[in-house]
Amino acid sequence: MKTQSSLELSDIQTIAAAAQAEAQKNNWAVSIAIVDAGGHLFHFQRLDGAPPISSHIAPAKAKTSAMGRRESKIYEDVINGGRYSFLSAPYIEGML
Repeated sequence: MKTQSSLELSDIQTIAAAAQAEAQKNNWAVSIAIVDAGGHLFHFQRLDGAPPISSHIAPAKAKTSAMGRRESKIYEDVINGGRYSFLSAPYIEGML
């Protein structure tokens, strides 16, 4: 039987702190979403100045990445490359 690692609270806190530090270092006003392998939301925070819509986009992008097991930008590139039928794929609402 295969075993699968899962994030623990301390892992999530470490990831969130690193993401926040990187955003602040670069003056990015963003929302941060952390999900499990199934795309279920574990952590969310909207940094000061982040647009309200980012509270919808960040979790959707995180879910898209988790479900596809790759960076969400790959899907954007596929669509921008002319594969418009990909717009009907499930779990890509973070790309639309």
